[in-house]
Amino acid sequence: MDFDAIVVGGGHAGCEASLALARLNHKTLLITGNIKNIADMPCNPSVGGPAKGILVREIDALGGEMGINTDKSHIQLKMLNTKKGPAVWALRAQADKITYPKEMLKTLKSEQNLSIKEAIVDDLLVKDNQVYGVKLETKEEITSKVVILTTGTYLKADILVGDKRNPGGPHGEKEAKNLSLNLKKLGLKIQRLKTGTPPRLKKETIDFSVLEREDGDDILRCFSYDTTPLYKVNDQVPCYLTYTNATTHQIIRDNLEKSSMYGGYVQGIGPRYCPSIEDKVVKFQDKERHQLFLEPESNYYDDIYLQGFSTSMPHDIQELMVHSLKGLEHAEILKYAYAIEYDAIDPLEMKPSLENKKITNLFTAGQINGTSGYEEAAAQGLMAGINASLKIRGLEPLILKRNEAYIGVLIDDLVTKGTNEPYRMLTSRAEYRLLLRHDNADLRLREYGHQVGLIDDIRYQKFQTKVKHIEELTAKLKEIKILPTETILAKLNTSPILDGITLYDLLKRPEITLKSLISLKKVPGNYTEDEILEVEIAIKYEGYIKKALKEAQKLKELEDVKIPSDLDYSKVLNLASEARQKLQQISPRTLGQASRISGVNPSDLAVLSVYLKRSK
Repeated sequence: MDFDAIVVGGGHAGCEASLALARLNHKTLLITGNIKNIADMPCNPSVGGPAKGILVREIDALGGEMGINTDKSHIQLKMLNTKKGPAVWALRAQADKITYPKEMLKTLKSEQNLSIKEAIVDDLLVKDNQVYGVKLETKEEITSKVVILTTGTYLKADILVGDKRNPGGPHGEKEAKNLSLNLKKLGLKIQRLKTGTPPRLKKETIDFSVLEREDGDDILRCFSYDTTPLYKVNDQVPCYLTYTNATTHQIIRDNLEKSSMYGGYVQGIGPRYCPSIEDKVVKFQDKERHQLFLEPESNYYDDIYLQGFSTSMPHDIQELMVHSLKGLEHAEILKYAYAIEYDAIDPLEMKPSLENKKITNLFTAGQINGTSGYEEAAAQGLMAGINASLKIRGLEPLILKRNEAYIGVLIDDLVTKGTNEPYRMLTSRAEYRLLLRHDNADLRLREYGHQVGLIDDIRYQKFQTKVKHIEELTAKLKEIKILPTETILAKLNTSPILDGITLYDLLKRPEITLKSLISLKKVPGNYTEDEILEVEIAIKYEGYIKKALKEAQKLKELEDVKIPSDLDYSKVLNLASEARQKLQQISPRTLGQASRISGVNPSDLAVLSVYLKRSK
């Protein structure tokens, strides 16, 4: 074999997969069409946000790179939803589109076991339904033990603007025109998807004085548990808000037939949760306006990204639409918006390890699996890299459960429910989101990162110290009591007590903070901000967390019931015909996964459970 692993595609999924394999001591080759586009951000200049920010924290907890790289390259950081409960807190960064890929490429090049090759992959080398390498456009063949496809939106890609369709990937790059056709010949189910991007505007032509300013947080933050934030909060670049209006909406309605989508030129299905502005106007006719963000793309150039204004209208109509917006009356469009169509594999073709069911040793990650977003791609890339490594080593795959990580929710949704539109991670998709918080990703996942070998002993020791401090602080709060006569209650602006109360129970009062207790020197010891926050959340939300853990235990009981991969469901009597068909197609690993398949009802689960018990 030329390599242990080949990763096809240098986007966010490909970077994480390549780094994971190389760091786990596998000789790895990353193949990309253009080395200048490695870790590119062809759409939004941001990392994180609702649910996605927690994905980035989980990637970091497992030993991935996205969080570390974002900390090196952001131009603004902000914690979202802080007025709500901790289950929906999410960190969001404005990333610098020049610095982010530059830093990631530097990291890739520094890995001893990783090589990078500029080429287009045309086909897979497969024998007896097992992949053993790739064939390039030049007919060169390169062999490997495993292959990971992370092709993004490049498979048979077309750029659409109005009634015009041109072959090409983001930035007009060359598309991979033969690979998806050859994947189809290998028996894989291919689907057509669509996404889009808004126009970029010239900064100096925008009137920011009439727009709402959005600054970064005035305290230091970071995505990675191993980063010490050193940026200056006052040097962060602001974003701005504007809104569509009646004139904007009328321009869109008057020209709908000129849009690629509404003119009938689009074949693929677009993302429901990141719709074009045409879609918003048509589907939400009761809304008088839609919020738009003006986001700087880089400190090195002046392009402003008009977030929320994705469109496939012709250029002349885009001009009218943009100039109808407050503050953008004279804005110059530097890059027009467009839609992009591309091929993807039906995610039901995957195992929960992200290995293909039909072709052994073939893994897929990112938009090829039907997802949308840098964070979703990076999370899959990391898991594909980890599981490809475990496969090479002859070990069991790492499958994260829905109560353990948003990554677990993401992958389980894909392989259990599938998707016929670009899938986006949302907090509402996670049943146990109070357990899957921004603050505790390391407590949930760092142990796994250490077990697979991506978290070294130094980082792991740091994590263990944190766990020890959390336990110590919690124990002290349970031991230290406040008496009714003590002045601390008045200083804390809280109501008096009739009996002694522990600091643990006192902290459950909404007006009390752990920092205030520590500042009044009632709690000995030195603890970090992260440790204090973790303890406070655990105490204040104790009742809700216990309830969520109880529900998660029910899930665990179902997940503990394994289903043989070769089970013939035709032999399971009394199953509904739809359930039998879906179970045979998806081949769930556990009774828990089976319970989440659309068309499998509780009565079918009961029948299957009895059958599995009798089979034992």
